[in-house]
Amino acid sequence: MAATHTSHVFALALVSALLLSLAHGSLGASRRLLDLYTPQPSELLTYHNGTVLRGAIPVSVLWYGRFTPAQKAVVSDFLLSLTAASPSPTPSVSQWWDTINQLYLSKAKGARSSTQVALARQVSDERCSLGKSLKLSQLPALAARARPGKGGIALVLTAQDVALEGFCMSRCGLHGSDARARAAYVWVGNSATQCPGQCAWPFHKPAYGPQAPALVPPSGDVGMDGMLMNVASMVAGAVTNPFGDGFYQGPKGAALEACTACPGVYGSGAYPGYAGNLAVDATTGASYNANGARGRKYLLPALFDPATSTCSTLV
Repeated sequence: MAATHTSHVFALALVSALLLSLAHGSLGASRRLLDLYTPQPSELLTYHNGTVLRGAIPVSVLWYGRFTPAQKAVVSDFLLSLTAASPSPTPSVSQWWDTINQLYLSKAKGARSSTQVALARQVSDERCSLGKSLKLSQLPALAARARPGKGGIALVLTAQDVALEGFCMSRCGLHGSDARARAAYVWVGNSATQCPGQCAWPFHKPAYGPQAPALVPPSGDVGMDGMLMNVASMVAGAVTNPFGDGFYQGPKGAALEACTACPGVYGSGAYPGYAGNLAVDATTGASYNANGARGRKYLLPALFDPATSTCSTLV
């Protein structure tokens, strides 16, 4: 199924309407007003001539805290689906990954024809050796335990009873890097018992705003399906802007990236409080927009298209 686009032009239309209401003078005066609102280069999601991850990307996972085998399979099957040898029915996870290649990786310096993701290893720390209340400064050490390879990603996933500095209050996940090892890392927490309305929406009622019914999660686990959405978003950011000089918009400390530039958009027609037009499984009633390996279904975030300034969705 071809990707569709949800335009983010509401803010521009609002600014335009405001300018028109103020422009009671000459045409020249209105033009001068419009010039004041010309977007600066830093306000556009562009390529900053740096490094992206491509080619063979090994992904190592550190499971911090207790996860059941079924919960682990939600994530591992997603990683296997990104560049599966046997493509899933469309719309698919691999189709979503191909869109990242087309919109971003193929536009970077020294671009290669394809990028392959491989699940390299999985490590567990069920006893939470650093405790259950973590600081951001501890993430690099946790990522190192996953032993990511050069040009790879360490995926640090924390269980629902583990707190991390800023979790729920300002973030559901993040990505960073080890410049010396030339590897990136991603952290995402399971929000099931801490803040599902913030980090697992639309599979849980939102913490604020209109209280529309929650959607049914494909795996039946609200926390894990919410976690997976954030894993996808952070992995997209990690491959397109691993060291802070790739594709991003705005200041480096608060940059918008491939997925975070399209918050809350999962299907065509999305608007605040509505995830968009999604596929619904006839048997389970679960909402999804991508098919994966082993019959999996996932809800993946939209990808921002820098060329058109729109959000590209699978459905």
